[in-house]
Amino acid sequence: SNLLIHSMAEFSAIIMDCLRIAGARQLVEIGAEYGGMSQRLAGYAAEVGGSLVSIDPSPQPEFVRWAAHAPVVRHIAAPSLVALPELADVDAWIIDGDHNYYTVFHELQEADAIGRRDGKPLLAFLHDVGWPSGRRDQYCAPDRIPDAFRLPHSFDSGATLDHPELVPGRGFRGCGNFAMAHRLGGPRNGVLTAVEDFGERVRAQGRSLAWAHVPAVFGLGVLFDASAPWAAAIAEVVAPFHDNALLASLEENRLRNYLAVIEWQDRTAAAA
Repeated sequence: SNLLIHSMAEFSAIIMDCLRIAGARQLVEIGAEYGGMSQRLAGYAAEVGGSLVSIDPSPQPEFVRWAAHAPVVRHIAAPSLVALPELADVDAWIIDGDHNYYTVFHELQEADAIGRRDGKPLLAFLHDVGWPSGRRDQYCAPDRIPDAFRLPHSFDSGATLDHPELVPGRGFRGCGNFAMAHRLGGPRNGVLTAVEDFGERVRAQGRSLAWAHVPAVFGLGVLFDASAPWAAAIAEVVAPFHDNALLASLEENRLRNYLAVIEWQDRTAAAA
């Protein structure tokens, strides 16, 4: 399935535009995997005399080799919620780590607290706010999620577009790499739900956040402080993409093709 468009790097143009507008120099990326997005962020950081901190407890070897020789990059090999408290002076956050409610809600809380302490308005880019993780938890390491937040889950059942229940041995699934919650939707479930609950908490404190949802490639969310001096300019960049109906229908088509490819792979594997 690596032939299929799936990476946050597809949003590079939008993200880089926003980083430039905000004058962001110190970047933090949560979730590196192969480093496709990391390399673009590092290129930007080098250009503006900034730096990139990349947090991933177990990235791919390609990323580790690359990061070791990238002067603007510091890799922290720890889970995000362990690594975040030691950070300071962060201009922008790129969040593409463990796609579940507990992790994302607490990543946003931590990022917000660090920004408020250091006088930096919040600017966060979140991947996977769309299907399948927007309303359904994924767990890379279920044991790291406290019992109260960890939903019943499966490592080998998958999500499909037409059934709320997971389907054993079919659909979009972790194949042992990550688990998915059995339940779709409901409270404290999924990345988008975490963003919404975090937003409500911030609004209850009398602060205002702006939000854009780009409904493509598993969904990009752009969450930012509406009172920041650059907020209006960033809003102008992201507004045409926000809940864009054409993008949403292209994304549904992409997902159906993606799931069809997974089904062919499953059939081939079964026949072999």
